[in-house]
Amino acid sequence: MRGGDEAEIDRLPIDLLAHIFSLLISFKDLAQVSRVCRKWKQGVEESLARRETLSFSGWKVDDECTTRLVLLAYGLKELDISRSRWGCQITDYGLHQISMAKCIGNLCSISLWGSTAVTDKGVIQLITRAISLQHLNIGGTFITDTSLFAIADSCPRLKTIVLWGCRQISENGLVALVNKCQKLEAINVWGTRLPLQCLVALLAISPALRIQPRGVLLNDDNSHALPIY
Repeated sequence: MRGGDEAEIDRLPIDLLAHIFSLLISFKDLAQVSRVCRKWKQGVEESLARRETLSFSGWKVDDECTTRLVLLAYGLKELDISRSRWGCQITDYGLHQISMAKCIGNLCSISLWGSTAVTDKGVIQLITRAISLQHLNIGGTFITDTSLFAIADSCPRLKTIVLWGCRQISENGLVALVNKCQKLEAINVWGTRLPLQCLVALLAISPALRIQPRGVLLNDDNSHALPIY
C-alpha cells in the first residue's frame, strides 16, 4: 500500500465493522482490535451494544474488565459470569458496578455459577435492579436467605432458579421465594440438605413446581434430607 492510501477495511462503514467484530469470541481479541484506531474502537463498542448474550465463563477476567464490557452492552438479555477453574473472578465490587449498567433492567437470564467471592451484598445489589429476570443460576455460591428474600421482592417474573450447593439457605427463604415468585416453574436444590418437609411445604404453595433432584421420594418417612452430590 502506497503512502496515503487507505486500507480496504478502513473504507468499511461502522455498521459493517461492528458486525465483523461481533463474530469475535475472545475478549482479548476485542481489546486488541479496539486499540487499532478510533474507528475500530467505535466498531467494537457498537458490536457490544448489539449483543443480546455475553458469557465470561472460562475466560480469565476480573471486576474491571467484566464491568467495562457489560456497561457497553446496552441490548444485553443474557449474562453469564460463571466461574471456571481459570475463569471469571467476580466479586461483590464487580456486581455493584455491573448493577449500574443500562442493560440490567432488561436481563432475562443471569448466571453467577460457582462465584465463590460474591456474597449476599453483591447479589442483592445486582438482583434488585434485574426486574425482568426469568432465569437465575446462583449455584455454588455462599448466599443465604437474605439473597432469597431480595430475589422474592425484586423478580416477579422469575421462572427458574438454581441453588445447587447453597448450603446456607433455609426453608424460610425458599417459602418466601415460592410465595412471591408466582411464575416460578423449577428450582434446583441439589446439595443443600434441606429437610423433605421443606419441599413438601413448597409443593403445598405451588403444586406444579418442579423440584430437583427428581429422585427424592417426598412420602418416604425414612428420608430426612436431600443428598449431597
